[in-house]
Amino acid sequence: MALRALRGDITTLSVDAIVNAANSSLAPGGGVCGAIHRAAGPELARECRSLGGCATGDAKATSAYQLPARYVIHTVGPVWQGGDQGEPELLASCYRRSVEVAQGLYECHSIAFPAISTGIYGYPPEAAASIAVETLRAADTAGFDVVLVAFDEGTYDHYLQLLGT
Repeated sequence: MALRALRGDITTLSVDAIVNAANSSLAPGGGVCGAIHRAAGPELARECRSLGGCATGDAKATSAYQLPARYVIHTVGPVWQGGDQGEPELLASCYRRSVEVAQGLYECHSIAFPAISTGIYGYPPEAAASIAVETLRAADTAGFDVVLVAFDEGTYDHYLQLLGT
C-alpha cells in the first residue's frame, strides 16, 4: 500500500474511488459532501436516495457520475461530543469500512479520503488525522493507493507529520 497526503480538492482527483464525508441520510449537504454532490451532478443524489441512508461508522458506494473518479464511497463520521461517546471508534470504523467497500468494487485500486468529521461535525483535526493514519496503516490495503486529501494547510501539515514526510 502507498499511503500519502495531498493538499487540494478531492473532487478533481482521478482515482478509482473518493470518499464522501456524508450525513446519515446521504443527502447533499455542506462542506466536502456538498462539493462532491455539486461536482457529480444530480444523478448522485438520486442514487443516494435509493440507498436508505447510512449508519454512523458505516459506508456505502455509488457511481461517481460527472466526477473524474469512478465511485463515491459515502461514510458517516461521528459528531464530536468531547471524545468519550465512542467517537474515536466510530471514526476509525469510517476508514476501515470505506476500505472494505472499495475492495468490493470492480477494479478499484485507489481511494482518496477527506478529513472525515472535521468540518461541521467538529472533530479536532489533529486527533482525526491520527486516527486516519493509524487506521489506514493497520487496514488490509495491499495493492491500494491511499490518499489523504486535505483542503486546508493545517490538516495537510498534520498528515505530513504523522506520515513522517
